[in-house]
Amino acid sequence: MGPVAALALVVGLPELGSCSGKAASLLAGLAPLAHESGQKTGERHIKGGRAMVRTGIYWAAVTASQYNPQLSQTYKRLKAAGKKGKVALTALMRKLVILANTLITEDRPWRPFHA
Repeated sequence: MGPVAALALVVGLPELGSCSGKAASLLAGLAPLAHESGQKTGERHIKGGRAMVRTGIYWAAVTASQYNPQLSQTYKRLKAAGKKGKVALTALMRKLVILANTLITEDRPWRPFHA
């Protein structure tokens, strides 16, 4: 993650490190929310949240989908499962926010393979 995406996370989500991964992705507007009522079931979409964070992390997800081995594998798996490109990128964005939250919570640097 580059300095722009990191700055967007730090400034846009000061709650990082003090909330759960699900809460962090919801605050960023990257959590898929159900559109259901009673017997009606609908698709899940992202909405709300903080647009500055989503904008800042978008290009980090695009870069990660090409150059980060683990996230690239996730992106390719989602595409092979029939997901659209934007949906797969949104999933990567959510993974990046959750990863940043975890790293801040555990007060540790990122390592490619964490035991």
